[in-house]
Amino acid sequence: MSELVFKPASELAQLIAKKEVSSLEVTTAFFDRSEKLNEKTFSYLHLDRDKALAAAKQADAELAAGNVSSPLHGVPIAMKDVLTTKDAPSTAGSKILQGWIPPYDSTVVRKIREAAMPILGKTNMDEFAMGSSTEFSAYGPSKNPWDLTRIPGGSGGGSSSAVAGFLAPLATGSDTGGSIRYPAAVTGSVGAKPTYGAVSRYGVIALASSLDQIGPVSNTVLDSALLQDVIAGYDPMDSTSIPTSLGSMAEAVRRADFKGLKVGVVKQLSSDGFQAGIKELFDDTIAKLVAQGVEVVEVDCPSFEYAIAAYYLILPAEASSNLARYDSVRFGMRVEPEGNPTIERVMAATREAGFGPEVKRRIILGTYALSSGYYDAYYGSAQKVRTLIQQDLDKAFSQVDVLLTPTAPTTAFKLGEKLDDPLAMYLNDIATIPANLAGIPGMSVPNGLAKEDGLPSGVQSLAPAMQDAQMYRVGALIEQLYVAQWGAPLIAQAPNLEVANG
Repeated sequence: MSELVFKPASELAQLIAKKEVSSLEVTTAFFDRSEKLNEKTFSYLHLDRDKALAAAKQADAELAAGNVSSPLHGVPIAMKDVLTTKDAPSTAGSKILQGWIPPYDSTVVRKIREAAMPILGKTNMDEFAMGSSTEFSAYGPSKNPWDLTRIPGGSGGGSSSAVAGFLAPLATGSDTGGSIRYPAAVTGSVGAKPTYGAVSRYGVIALASSLDQIGPVSNTVLDSALLQDVIAGYDPMDSTSIPTSLGSMAEAVRRADFKGLKVGVVKQLSSDGFQAGIKELFDDTIAKLVAQGVEVVEVDCPSFEYAIAAYYLILPAEASSNLARYDSVRFGMRVEPEGNPTIERVMAATREAGFGPEVKRRIILGTYALSSGYYDAYYGSAQKVRTLIQQDLDKAFSQVDVLLTPTAPTTAFKLGEKLDDPLAMYLNDIATIPANLAGIPGMSVPNGLAKEDGLPSGVQSLAPAMQDAQMYRVGALIEQLYVAQWGAPLIAQAPNLEVANG
């Protein structure tokens, strides 16, 4: 097994730039590992060696000609299957889109190709990004490389397990309520949700348009920063795209220091409902920051108590609208029932066969919340709570530079453990949802292994909108403290994937 797969993306980029290794060698190494181990982790729904190696050869040819397309030139990447790719199936983890190859690339995919980064494949995900465990993928669940009997988080469990299992040095994810940060926390990787609008949503298979955001998954904070620098930027194809540059995240990481830093601990997200080991590790993180001279204050965000309830009205309402396009007529699956196949019967049969249980559950809930006589009572009230959460965060950020919380209430749970309990599953997002409702950036960075089960935990940093650089600064500082303690990133302590669990 090539040692190249265990190096961070930033180091691989330097080796490629110096021509000490080629993009072809690096991409081949990750493909060899992925083809051997994907049957264990099921990180990928689709792998295409020929296209990836062709892109790697092209990257090497450009480098030989003196052309460097990006700081990650030649570094391969895994793509969450929520992003459209014109040369590969884009299913969003659903049977209703099985085998569908879009006629265009999403903006993020286009930027990655322009950056000369070979695409390894499309990663597994909960159907239409609805879930916290990847168990709602129509094609089967992904597995956590730390323990193959446990979930790798969701909805982007394929991306997190690919990165944590060294099947890819980088991956993209989508975060609607925590689907980048939560998988990162339970797999010991780094995941960042940029400010809403910082990364284009053009070509993203939509779940909830006012909440969705594309972001990076990696093994180090610098790697995530480098990837965000590649994929971020204004896009006229996305009406919600921010026209203002947020600066270089990589520079924010490289210049990070503790001087004058003031962080807030959210009262509502620091005690009740969190696993004892998670709470202990979070307290350890705060103590480490205090030892470095960081000022820590408790902030009160009372409306956070209603965040999950508001989110699970807003998201299903937007999902029911977005998923109405899957009507059996324009694209995707088409099922014709016996007898008289009217458009209504064809549509009903197609959706019955093509949508999974979680998607159906949320469509029904969202349609109900938007229905006549209930709109104001449910959806309208949820939007009012959203405004209160934004106001609470504005008040908190007037006192501190960033907020810190545990990313997830527990470590990775067993596959099947919460599959029949939707409410328990929804509570996994208790700490991550406020960032999506407010449109602010959030990042999860590993901060240790919980004492109960020896599984990874993460600490979340939240920054004001458009201050992603501040989020990266704090993430880099926390990472520095723990790497200094451990001698290497947390992922280096993961069990040998090839022998774990038989």
